[in-house]
Amino acid sequence: MGIKTWYDDHIVPRIIKCGCANSAVAERRAQVVPRASGRVFEIGCGGGLNQPFYDRTKVSSFSGIDPSGKLLEYAREQAAKKGWQADIRQGIGEAIPFEDESFDTVVCTYTLCSVQDHRQVLAELRRILKPGGKFLFLEHGRAPEASVQRWQQRIEPTWKVLMGGCHLTRPVCGSVEEGGFTVTPIDKGYMPKMPRFASWMEWGEATKTA
Repeated sequence: MGIKTWYDDHIVPRIIKCGCANSAVAERRAQVVPRASGRVFEIGCGGGLNQPFYDRTKVSSFSGIDPSGKLLEYAREQAAKKGWQADIRQGIGEAIPFEDESFDTVVCTYTLCSVQDHRQVLAELRRILKPGGKFLFLEHGRAPEASVQRWQQRIEPTWKVLMGGCHLTRPVCGSVEEGGFTVTPIDKGYMPKMPRFASWMEWGEATKTA
């Protein structure tokens, strides 16, 4: 096992779990995740950080995927604590192992930044979502100011290596709309007490366009 593989398998999952669990992030999760209902699919479910925010009275089933074996361990631990049956599998967003139109709600938090092909992932999320279903998202990405964007472009090559392929320059709502969804924004802004190049967030609810 090379150093890069060891780092990605053992260090990055711990960085993600810690970095995505602070109180400011939790406040934003609380604005998004409880909106899920019916049959729910979560992409990037590893870590289990969203599970405490689901309303069990509204969710009939929960499924999810993540490429990280270590993060999936955390997700299954959270499912056991929540006491619900969960179909949690190892997989990637570019090839989601579920049937067409299988879910009423798709949830995506801090995941589109790190997938290899975000356009293909959005196509897959659209494929598995039922007509009229909800796509709930909370993501960080390209800042609105040109000065911050320049820093994002400079830092991104090193950032991706250290943070498991995470991109800083991908647009959020614009990418979701281009993926075939109609977006209703909830909110957006910089995360407090974080550098601006890494803290621009957008979150909202979307539906499939015809």
